[in-house]
Amino acid sequence: MTETFALSPAPSGVRDAVLKFYFGPMDCGKSTLALQMNYNHSRQGRRGLVLTKHDRSGGPKVTSRIGLGQEAIEVENSLDLVTLVTGQDRIDYLICDEVCFYTVEQVEQLADLVDDHGVDVYAFGLASDFRSVMFPAAQRLFELADEVCRLQVEVLCWCGRPGLLNGRIAGGRLVRTGEQVVIGDTDASPVRYQVLCRRHHRSGELGEGG
Repeated sequence: MTETFALSPAPSGVRDAVLKFYFGPMDCGKSTLALQMNYNHSRQGRRGLVLTKHDRSGGPKVTSRIGLGQEAIEVENSLDLVTLVTGQDRIDYLICDEVCFYTVEQVEQLADLVDDHGVDVYAFGLASDFRSVMFPAAQRLFELADEVCRLQVEVLCWCGRPGLLNGRIAGGRLVRTGEQVVIGDTDASPVRYQVLCRRHHRSGELGEGG
């Protein structure tokens, strides 16, 4: 006997939405794409929110290294994203930059917004930290997202090989211990980050400019 199963219909009034995660190392254009995607959706009359956490500007903004920027909502650890979105008149999509720094619970909330409220979520961030260990939020996105996309903008290590990993530099040396999240590449921070290939991330060689 052959059994057939019918998919349960989506809740009334709720469209099928998507959760997409775009990842890559520094300098691969994540924030630039986030800003472009927000522009493309908003010009078609869709209403969205732009969110970020620990942007390099130090403020509630999404900024790219090529000079683009936009005001954004800072995602504090205590912020409930479902409450944020459902408190608005209508939200069609979210742009979530630096999503690797969100909490795992907030990633679950993003999935709830997609599944239960029909909100498209476009998330952008690093996959791994300075030790080449995955961020908890990024790992959860790999597990939950409808689509996971590695950005194709080529980033090079100082040796010319593809840059895949983000090294933390302090005192002119690659460091492998410390807090998972330390803001760098600012005037106020003694820490900077450098994209390296796997070989040189493992060896700690930074090249002549390191």
